[in-house]
Amino acid sequence: NLIMRRSPSLSILSIRTSPAVTDRSMLIVGACCTMLTELDISNCYEVSYKSLEVIGQSCQNLRVLKRNIFNWIDPSEHVGIVPEDYLRECPQDGDREAITISKFMPKLKHLELRFSKLTTVGLNSLPVGCKELEVLDLFGCANLTSRGIDQAAANLKNLETLVKPNIYIPRSSFHMGRYGHWQLYDERFQTNVFQI
Repeated sequence: NLIMRRSPSLSILSIRTSPAVTDRSMLIVGACCTMLTELDISNCYEVSYKSLEVIGQSCQNLRVLKRNIFNWIDPSEHVGIVPEDYLRECPQDGDREAITISKFMPKLKHLELRFSKLTTVGLNSLPVGCKELEVLDLFGCANLTSRGIDQAAANLKNLETLVKPNIYIPRSSFHMGRYGHWQLYDERFQTNVFQI
């Protein structure tokens, strides 16, 4: 906190994978680091959409936001590296975060939401508020379909790089009642980066 208070001209801040970073911490970041152009708060599970609102209102120059989370689809890759209780605190409201980003960060050019749990609802909010996006990274976002992503991408006129989920989810991973048919299963992604 002391460092942030003494660095009002700080433009790039990475505080990824820090359990000590909370919404309260982000209030200080928003108040003291108004010149931020790039922020990485990946894997900070004590940070919520409320922090994104504060940062968006305070840091008008923000162009890059990295809000990735750990791979919740296959947490085995983190065993022995990341404490299990930390992995269990995975943010649940990806849609609310995406909607907040759309509303309060209109000048973003680069947005990473790897393994976010957002759905089409949150994704569709991004082209409405973040019209200047050039890079959108949705790797591991298992709740999205290719149709939904293509529709959102078509509404982002400046988009140059789109990273699709690139995951394979076996049928047995989902209960039939969730979709009622296999059409969405067939739309899951196998393509990583799509250059427009």
